[in-house]
Formats: sequence, C-alpha cells, structure tokens
Amino acid sequence: MAASSSSHISDRSETTTGSSPVISSSLKFVLSNLKNIVQNPLSPDNYPLWRSQIFKICRANNFDTFLDPNSSIPHQSITQTDGTITPNSSYAQWLLTDQNLAAAICSTISASILPYVLHLDSTSAIWQTLETRFQSSCRSKVIQLKNELYRISLKNSTMAQYLNEVKLLVDQIEAAGYHVDFEDIILHILNGLPPAYQSFKTTIRTMTTPMSLD
Repeated sequence: MAASSSSHISDRSETTTGSSPVISSSLKFVLSNLKNIVQNPLSPDNYPLWRSQIFKICRANNFDTFLDPNSSIPHQSITQTDGTITPNSSYAQWLLTDQNLAAAICSTISASILPYVLHLDSTSAIWQTLETRFQSSCRSKVIQLKNELYRISLKNSTMAQYLNEVKLLVDQIEAAGYHVDFEDIILHILNGLPPAYQSFKTTIRTMTTPMSLD
C-alpha cells in the first residue's frame, strides 16, 4: 500500500532522523495472532463482533491511534537548521506499523468485502470506510430485530420455544452492539402471551427474584 495522504499530517516539530524502522514486539504479536483472535472473516453479518475484536487487540497493544482518521502523522521529512532536508525516521516507523496493520486487518476481511478497501492507503482509511459502510446496515438490522421482539407472541409454540425465540432476538440485538433492558424483555414476553396465561403474567410481575432466559 502507498503512504497515507498528507491531509492529517502533524504540524509538530520533528527532530528524529537516521535510524531504520523496526517491527516492535507488540506489532509482531498482533501480526502473529490477529487471525487466531478474529477467526471469522468480516462479512455483512458479523461486523459488530469483528469490529470489537480488531479494536480490542489494537487498543491492548497501543495501536488504536492507527484506527483514528484524526490522529496526527509524522512529517515525511525534516528541514535541518542548515536548510538541508532529511528523511524523518518517525514517519518511516509510522509507515511500517501502519502498513503492516492494514495488511493484517485486510487478512481478516472476506473476499466479497475486500474490493471496498483494497484501494485505500492507510489503516484508518480502511477502518473508517468499513464503519461507514456497515454502521447504517447494522442499525437497520437492529430496528428490524427490535420490531420482531415488539411483535413476538406465543401463538402455537411451547413456552420453552417461545422463550428461546425471545432470547435469540435479544442475543442478536446485543451482538450488534445494542443493549436491551431486562425489564423490557420481560414486558415483551408478557405482552406476547394470550389471556389464558393471565395468572402466569401476574406471577412474573410480582416476582422479587429476576427471571432468567437461560
């Protein structure tokens, strides 16, 4: 991949020159273990889980700034006091880290999604593009799941099947990064029961110990 654009290059003074970039032990760890941690490649159905796994391993190893499009980037070169221009080793180190992270992240993306990011130059650009692409579809899916939860009813199911269906919807919503209050879950369960379960509803409403769906 090529170097990232200069739109977010830092204006701070640079003084580092000369030393060659090296792959740090923390970067080696991420490169060696990322695919073991992220075992399911990014697909249209698992973005929240994929995002959480990538972000956590980057943050744990102090690479989360490489995911931030607003994070500053060292200047590519330095103007010395005598006017000569020399390469900035801080930029070389940044570039080495950024491009290795970008390649590692791309290795966890499914073939159907890779075309959307292969042309991008930096880790942050890849991260931002995927977030923009999947957040809206993820939100739409959550709205659909919440609507199903709101309309769920016992119908011809057994109580065990009914509660399992509720739990499945709740798990899918929370896997997408959205929380469902337990009191709301109970409310949806009770609202989906027919009048024949009135005594059961009363029992649940008056329970002092929280009910579990597990």
